[in-house]
Amino acid sequence: MLRSIRATAPAGLVPLAWSFAAAAHTGLLTPRSVFIGHVVMTALLIAFAGLSWGEMRADPVLRAWLGVVVAGIPVTVAGGYGVAAGSDLGVNVAVFGWMVLPAVALVPTARQVGGADGLDARYAVAAALAGLGAATFLFAASSGAGLVLPAIALVGAGQTLSILVAVRDAEFAG
Repeated sequence: MLRSIRATAPAGLVPLAWSFAAAAHTGLLTPRSVFIGHVVMTALLIAFAGLSWGEMRADPVLRAWLGVVVAGIPVTVAGGYGVAAGSDLGVNVAVFGWMVLPAVALVPTARQVGGADGLDARYAVAAALAGLGAATFLFAASSGAGLVLPAIALVGAGQTLSILVAVRDAEFAG
């Protein structure tokens, strides 16, 4: 049962996380709620990494995603600190980090799943959407352009696509 939850929960958590980020950006959430969200996410990431370590290290695709989870822990802590201290830098590190880490991991995922046929198109599209969203966010954060919500939407769409494909493929494989 725990294995099934670990395998399928991200399909709900990924779009939830980006909806949370959009709500935080628009001011629908209080800073206290956003801080608590970062604390909960940090705890979930640590638990997930600990529970999945052995299984994820044994598979080349999952190993890339284990790297995302482990690297995401300090990124999430930076976001929690940023919210608590009122630091835009900490918040931006967290948002950009969670945009770019999965986008980077989608590239070897697309290669590995595509095999001899080349890139798996589903993961390549997901990587492109997430990468475009990350670049848009970086531009918005550095220029003050009002493009944070479109950036979040692009990344959320790409990452949600990739996790839905992964869960679907895992269900058919096992």
